[in-house]
Formats: sequence, C-alpha cells, structure tokens
Amino acid sequence: MTSWPVDLPSCLAVERKDAIAILSLNRPEKRNALSDELVLGLQNFFEAIPEDILAIVLRGEGDHFCAGLDLNELKEPVGVDFGSSMIGQCLFCTIHYCSVPVISVLHGAVVGGGLEVAASSHIRVAEKSAFFALPEGTRGIFLGSGGSVRLPRLIGVSNVMDMMLSGRVYSAEDAYAHLGLTQYLVEDGEGTDKAVEIAQKVAANSKLSNFAIIQALPRIADNDANSGLFTEMLMAAIAENDGEAKKRLREFLELKMNKVQKA
Repeated sequence: MTSWPVDLPSCLAVERKDAIAILSLNRPEKRNALSDELVLGLQNFFEAIPEDILAIVLRGEGDHFCAGLDLNELKEPVGVDFGSSMIGQCLFCTIHYCSVPVISVLHGAVVGGGLEVAASSHIRVAEKSAFFALPEGTRGIFLGSGGSVRLPRLIGVSNVMDMMLSGRVYSAEDAYAHLGLTQYLVEDGEGTDKAVEIAQKVAANSKLSNFAIIQALPRIADNDANSGLFTEMLMAAIAENDGEAKKRLREFLELKMNKVQKA
C-alpha cells in the first residue's frame, strides 16, 4: 500500500501508478458499506491530494463497489438529526469538486449511498456484474448525501423517483444503455484496467484545463444561460492564458502547418 500525506484507516487502500492514485474501498466483508470510519477516511484522502497526482481511480475490493450506508452504525436519533446528512453531503461535494478528475469502477452492488458515491465521481466505468438501486423508500429513509441533487441531473427526476418508490433495480447494461448513468461498460474484471487507461489519458491533459472542466461544467449546468455564458468566457480566458495551453496550441499549429506543406 502506498503512503499518503495523511493517515488512512485500514478500510481504505491506496496505490500509485505514476500520476494516478488508485483508491480502494476496503471492507469487502461488509460489501464496502459506508461506516463512519470509511466516510472520515475518504474525506481526509480527498482533502490531501498531492500536487503530482493528476487523476484518481475509485474502486471497491471484493465482489461489490459499495452497498450504501452501514445500517449497523445507524443510531436512532433523539429528535431531528441533520448530522449524518451534513457529513455525507460534505464528503461527496469534496469528491465532486476535488482538484483532479475521479473515475469510479462499479461492480456488484452500487446501492443507496454507494450510488451517491458513484454520482459524485466524474467518469463512471461499470462492469457487467454491477447493479444499481435506491432502496431508501422501502426502508423508510431518504437520500442524504447529495444524491437527490446529483442523480436527477444524471438520469432524470422520474427515474430517481421510480427507483426510490418502487425499489427498482437496474442492471449494468440498462444503466449504461437506457439511463446514461455510466459512460463505459466492460466485462467483469476489466473495470480497473479500463479506468486506469482513461485516467492516463486524463492525466496527459493540461492540469488547469482538467480543473476548469470538473469545476466549471457542473456550475454552468446549474446556472441560467447568461450566467453560464459569462462563466464559460472567464474559464476559457484563464485556460487559454496558461503556459501549458499556449505550448500545446503552438505544437498543434506547427503540426498542422507541416501537414499542409507536405501536402
């Protein structure tokens, strides 16, 4: 296991592959359910990303990505308790708006809070064993970690409502082909390799460009059209003024000119 700038609990494992960090949820005996320790560990991990890490692959050990909240740790509140929801929302905002792109590898159970984790990542790769569900309605609870905001933007309000009310379960194939919940679908056991391949392409981009994409696009989508256009203009100007961007544009134009001359 690779060291990280902060101490991580044993329910998380991290390794490095050049500029890519591969982070594994490491509670396979609990289907990687979200315990207090795991949630705090994830928060600490994503708040301490080293400067030389350019992309993150998030996966689960064992047969499942994440089966949601560990209900064994769910304490009966005295009165109305907003604490667990605030902690979950904070974590998944930290993931969604972290400094580098996050590619999740989904297999087995991607359920409840596990689906909220997946929705907070930027690119999702599903193996064919993956299945997706939001059983909150059948358990008398509600999404509490930002899923009611992110998931409708990904798959539509009506689909989220159906999953929560009826307990409908989607297969990996349906989630990919009909919901657009995942951008990639691969055979079982191939998800991590595919995610690393994508992460290597992502890491080859300008760091500022990647940052602009993952920070600005979600906010532009939430804005009215005029505000979105203004944000786009600002981000384009900042990105184009970056030294790396100028270098890449020069190389592209020189390559294009050479092709024209040879023709």
